[in-house]
Amino acid sequence: MKSVFLAVERRLTALSMGIACLMLALSACLGMFQILTRFVFEQPAEWTEVLIRFFLIWMVFMGLPEAFRLGSMVSIDLMHRLAPPAFQRVLDGVIAILTLALLGVIIWYGWDYAQRGSVQTMAGLEQISMFWAYLALPVGGVCAIFGVIGNFLEPKHEELETAQ
Repeated sequence: MKSVFLAVERRLTALSMGIACLMLALSACLGMFQILTRFVFEQPAEWTEVLIRFFLIWMVFMGLPEAFRLGSMVSIDLMHRLAPPAFQRVLDGVIAILTLALLGVIIWYGWDYAQRGSVQTMAGLEQISMFWAYLALPVGGVCAIFGVIGNFLEPKHEELETAQ
């Protein structure tokens, strides 16, 4: 069961990280397009700012699973380093439970916010509902749950190796 969950988690985390990278690339391309239209052609494309914000929101929330999976999101480095191995697992459990509770709040209120925002449209892109921007919160939160549980089942504390 554990190996099946970790296999699903690895695929989901890789997919979410791929989406996050795509959102970053799209944001950079739109930023360059915006610079070109504004300063070269002197005809600014206002819709690019809105889409860049949209893509950056999705990038952040789709990058969450990878950050949680690597154990680099919420950590108490000094306490973890000084604690005996038995307490480290207890500390990992407490952090995982608190993180899951926070993600639950993000998912709950993010979904509520997305539903309430469905009647709004994006400024500059009136045909697109704000629902799609706000949907990043619950989708990223659900994907991040897999990363948190995956990190608890198979701990990775890669930030401890790079910290000086």
